[in-house]
Amino acid sequence: MNPVVHFEMPYINNKRVAKFYKNAFGWVMQYIPKMGKYVLATTSPVDKKQMHLKKGAINGGFYPKGPFGTTSHVVISVNNLEKHIEVVKKAGGKVSGKPMDIPGIGMFVMFKDTEDNRVGMLQPSR
Repeated sequence: MNPVVHFEMPYINNKRVAKFYKNAFGWVMQYIPKMGKYVLATTSPVDKKQMHLKKGAINGGFYPKGPFGTTSHVVISVNNLEKHIEVVKKAGGKVSGKPMDIPGIGMFVMFKDTEDNRVGMLQPSR
């Protein structure tokens, strides 16, 4: 199986969304303007390599509502992104754009499933 490793949701106001999730759930929220005004959400304790201490936990993030989308989505980890792009296409999905390198994270691409849901696929850096 390929696990869900990340979630993303749009925001209108980065300070307001950060304050809400920090106060409501105790998440560590970090604004990263160099990554497209991204707000990274750390949802459980991590080690020095940013790996979760609690098995099965995932982090997430928030992006500006608008050009990058208006709906939430999950990110699925895969071992071979190019292979899974073909698998997604054969299963009826539509890949959006070309894979992009996220330095220190891995190769990433978005697709739409057969129900028109936006989903990300990530081949983590090793």
